[in-house]
Amino acid sequence: MLSMGDHMSIRLTELAFCAGCAAKLRAEVLMDVINPFGNVFNQADYPDLLIGLEKADDAAVLKLNDEQALVFTTDFFPPPVDDPYDYGAIAAANSISDIFAMGGKPLMALNVTALPADLPKEIISEIFRGGAEKAKEAGCPIVGGHTIRDNEPKYGLAVVGMVHPNKILYKGRLSVGDKMVLTKPIGFGVTVTASKVGLADEADLQDVISWMKVLNKTASELAVEFGSHSGTDVTGFSLMGHSWEMIRGTDLGLRYNYDDIPFVPNYEKYMEMGMFSAGANENYNFYIDKVKFADRIDENHQMMLFDPQTSGGLLLGIHPDRIKAFLEKADKLGQFARVIGEVTDGRGIEVL
Repeated sequence: MLSMGDHMSIRLTELAFCAGCAAKLRAEVLMDVINPFGNVFNQADYPDLLIGLEKADDAAVLKLNDEQALVFTTDFFPPPVDDPYDYGAIAAANSISDIFAMGGKPLMALNVTALPADLPKEIISEIFRGGAEKAKEAGCPIVGGHTIRDNEPKYGLAVVGMVHPNKILYKGRLSVGDKMVLTKPIGFGVTVTASKVGLADEADLQDVISWMKVLNKTASELAVEFGSHSGTDVTGFSLMGHSWEMIRGTDLGLRYNYDDIPFVPNYEKYMEMGMFSAGANENYNFYIDKVKFADRIDENHQMMLFDPQTSGGLLLGIHPDRIKAFLEKADKLGQFARVIGEVTDGRGIEVL
């Protein structure tokens, strides 16, 4: 039972089996269990449903008219950090990210919450405050929600947004020659895992927390402004997993330069400690046969590309003729953006 004394002594991560987006059901299971939906709902019966389950994307999209389409998504997870305010803010940023990943604008949200019955109300209030203030920053009021009892804390949002039907960022609309841009560094997972067992330096953890709380709003707006047709956010299935989702079922490939992939500071310290979560190992086992690594990249550095990210950045395909202007505008706005590779006409992912 939780103590009702000093609530600051409660470590939220100790109440969670998994942390953040690493709690996702592994990809191989998820792909199998959603198949029965196709036997119940035939997308052809819903002509205004632009994105459903036939081609899984970051959110569902329903066309309202020639100028407007609704975007709908939900996301929630156990705490990746101990501070309840930060937990709420990270979970909200992560949930709203799927709207931004579609090129949309969030309109409103509902809390989706499961909490231990004896969790002090001060902690619950801080989780909700963190979520509400981050949602307000995104221009997305939280207008209600649902809370149930559970031994493991879980928090997130169901979010409704709007997008122009001709400006949707689909996962699978890359073209040969597109430059692949990443809008946050990676390495969150190993740092959070190290923190959970008390081995992360506070400065390293705070750096990661700051990144996880960054909204993908500006990155999304830039992608739409510069005519991108394809994007996703990098979360629990890792950079490699989400990259594969962007080319799955196409004749396209991705070529990345490992040295161009940005990581958070000091990630190698936790990498060398072996701070890879169960989710990282599941990602590696499922996606490794889709990736060809150069001989110079050792197993630990390979594993970093399968590291689950919580509230990660956007992965965007930007036309080569527009990449210079895109990067210049991103720099002017203070938006992190790194070109990590390009789209090729071969299949699979190469990391050189």
